[in-house]
Amino acid sequence: MGSSLARLAGNQQTSSMSRMVLGLVRASHPEPAVAVTGVAALLAWGVGHPPAGIATVAGTVLASQLAVGWLNDRLDADRDAAVGRTDKPLAAGALSRRLVLLCGVAAALATPALAAPLGPAATVAISVALLSALLYNWPLKFTPVSVLPYAVSFGALPAFVVLALPGAPTPPGWLIAAGALLGAGAHFANVLPDLDDDARTGVRGLPHRLGPAGSRVAAAGLLLAATAMLVFGPAGPPSWVGVAAIAAAAVVLPTGWYASRAANHRGERAVGVFRAVMVVAVIDVVLLVVSGRVV
Repeated sequence: MGSSLARLAGNQQTSSMSRMVLGLVRASHPEPAVAVTGVAALLAWGVGHPPAGIATVAGTVLASQLAVGWLNDRLDADRDAAVGRTDKPLAAGALSRRLVLLCGVAAALATPALAAPLGPAATVAISVALLSALLYNWPLKFTPVSVLPYAVSFGALPAFVVLALPGAPTPPGWLIAAGALLGAGAHFANVLPDLDDDARTGVRGLPHRLGPAGSRVAAAGLLLAATAMLVFGPAGPPSWVGVAAIAAAAVVLPTGWYASRAANHRGERAVGVFRAVMVVAVIDVVLLVVSGRVV
């Protein structure tokens, strides 16, 4: 009897731990965290980092993404609860707010520590990216300059990857500009599914002021501009791979709009546009890797 009770208590404890871990994963914004980390690792491989360098770059970027996601959900917990976001563990009461806060702070502190072996310039670049993203969480998401942190953070990300190379080579300006354009486009696409909920809770960033139609146009224009920057920015004539990348981006983005509209009709959360952005980001990095014209 005693052993049965002990096994039951152990099973309950294991189940509780599993729910907590799953809740932390869900609160970390896993899709963008995995996508941004994967893109950074792919870019690191493309510019010539050895396996250890790729792992360090990926670990550092993942820590920064976890920090941003967890602290975002902690700051937005009351707003998410007010609009019934049951997909958010904190809003649903399935996860301790204090735990998420502590995890977010720990991940933020770990980011520059993980970057330190890559050199001071790279550490500064990833710290700027993290600080900018945290400033978006509060207070800039409520202001007309809400797009600025996305542009700064995404522009600093490829700079970090290049500066992490031995000798800290100077990142090309066109690469930073492409990252900034991609980030700005991601902002407009990311906010689209939440415009109505945000309006009910007082969020008035730039996409909210432009409205759905203006935000869709801004997202598409910025993302296509990012791809074009990668094609025409480096010295020399554009390659056929670059032209194909622009054509692919032009197809992927309308597909995302269509998927989002279909989700809206089904009463589901319309994340197709943001997923299209992630696909465009992968296309852009593959373009860089294939062209071999980063550094």
